[in-house]
Amino acid sequence: MISVRRLPGFGIPAGVTTEAKCPLRKALIWACLSSSISRKSGYETPDISANSRKNRHTVTRRTFLGTTLAGGTALLAGGLNWLIPRSSLATTANFIEATIPELQELMSSGMLTSVQLTTSYLERIATFNPLLHAVIETNPDALSIAAALDAERQSGRLRGPLHGIPILVKDNLATADKMQTTAGSLALVCSTVPSDSVVVSRLRAAGAVILGKANLSEWANFRGNTPFNGWSARGGFTRDPYLLSFDPCGSSSGSAVAAATNLCAATVGTETDGSVVCPSGNNLNVGLKPTVGLVSQDGIIPIAHSQDTAGPMCRTVTDVAIMLGVMQSPFGQVTGHMVPSDYTQFLQVGSLRGARIGVDSRYFSHAFGGEHDLVTVAKQGLDAMQALGATLVPTDTGSPANKNFKFYNDEFTVLLYEFKVQIAQYLAALSNTTMRTLADLIAFDVAHCEDEMKFFGQEVFELSEQTSGNLSDPAYLSARADNLLFARTNGIDAALQKDKLDAIVAPTYSFASSLPAVAGYPNLSMPIGLTPEGKPAGLWMYSGFLQERKLIALAYDLEQAIKPRTQPQFLGSVPPEPPDAGICATLTTAAALKLVNGKAQISHHIGTGKPFTP
Repeated sequence: MISVRRLPGFGIPAGVTTEAKCPLRKALIWACLSSSISRKSGYETPDISANSRKNRHTVTRRTFLGTTLAGGTALLAGGLNWLIPRSSLATTANFIEATIPELQELMSSGMLTSVQLTTSYLERIATFNPLLHAVIETNPDALSIAAALDAERQSGRLRGPLHGIPILVKDNLATADKMQTTAGSLALVCSTVPSDSVVVSRLRAAGAVILGKANLSEWANFRGNTPFNGWSARGGFTRDPYLLSFDPCGSSSGSAVAAATNLCAATVGTETDGSVVCPSGNNLNVGLKPTVGLVSQDGIIPIAHSQDTAGPMCRTVTDVAIMLGVMQSPFGQVTGHMVPSDYTQFLQVGSLRGARIGVDSRYFSHAFGGEHDLVTVAKQGLDAMQALGATLVPTDTGSPANKNFKFYNDEFTVLLYEFKVQIAQYLAALSNTTMRTLADLIAFDVAHCEDEMKFFGQEVFELSEQTSGNLSDPAYLSARADNLLFARTNGIDAALQKDKLDAIVAPTYSFASSLPAVAGYPNLSMPIGLTPEGKPAGLWMYSGFLQERKLIALAYDLEQAIKPRTQPQFLGSVPPEPPDAGICATLTTAAALKLVNGKAQISHHIGTGKPFTP
């Protein structure tokens, strides 16, 4: 075991406790930082010593560290006060579990400064991250940014609804600062992005403090056939704070865990299929995957333009509405459509009264990913919706298992083709790296197998490399066309129209994420409660093109009625690391899997990672 000496401004990499086992990670990061460390300022990393590390697995049940913050001067934030229950204003001096409007009220009243809030979140990261591995690194300039925002507030300038609010973003959103953007992979350590991603730029413009980068399933779960979620070579294994042995889901694992554990005010994740809604569901968060085209993809490490989108992951529907309004940056098919500038206007109690909610029963079954204990909790959510005046309507969006899971195979094929093209486009814009193509990434993993492929391989990378790299390829075009016909025309659109539905619901951690993912339609994860064992569970609600406002309204009404949010208690214990997969001992350059007539077959659900059952 090693002790990590203090590094000014280095932040706190979640993988710091395993660097002794990962010499490449240690060497790369330290070499990358050595040339610039003297220029960095801000947060000094706490000494995470061997004594503190050796006890990290003994923490099996923790209560939150509530710190009352006082002092500082500020002016009225304005604009969001109506979202704060009057009864809570006098008791929200504790920042734990506070919503964005509540935090703004504290800062506008002078009871809290952004520097104090940012410091408190950094302290919580230092406390909980060695156990949870939710954060890859913190922003060394976070405190200086917070101080500048405090000064702006004192002078009467407010940038927007996130002024002074600390936000964590997933480590695949480019930040043109002193932090890395790597998708959790060692291959991109030290690379330099040309600019902030559009999403990060909009967060900064709204006044956010970019607190750090959240851990994730490496390459957003698109490298190999991994039997688990939430691991990256940089960040280690993300753990679910409610039940430490439960799957945190992915790929936005760290974003979900960080929000749930109050390591920040709110987080940003990304989704291609399930990567916002699944970890949100498994961590009792509200997460929204927007319509593809509502939030810019620019500056986000890609998988596939057909399905990729960033989305807010928060503790409340209110915060999701605020974050979506800040993040939205329409492109593609959304361009030219009228979209709300402020989604908080749809936070209305009574929205479920008279609503027609479709229930596709297949996703409540084991064959389509439903798990009995989670489904039981999800059904309590359905009962609550009925009690609030909604009508539950049986609906059928089609069976994706037909023709030997053709729908899922087509989806996988589309992603493989688009990834090869788009990752090369992304890499081409980077400087200070030799990674330019997917083949380069594959070669890097082979050359550094012990660090990157101890637990699983890169079969997905290899399959993508086998594609033609031509998005006019008939195999790609037919797969995409069939996918859209199934998910959009004959699936969600048909069910909404035929049964006159406002939304369709399914249990969290099921296979239901794929339909709205492929269709490019919004999907909102709404927490309902905990199982007797302590697993978070809830409902996914999805609807048609640009129906975010409707989903936010329905979810808010349900949230206000059932108050599902509870703080994590860190139940259970951290499971042992998986065994060495033995890949490096028998490494060959030959691809383990092959495309057949230009198309792929997949044996597990992309959104959850769970295997299909024939």
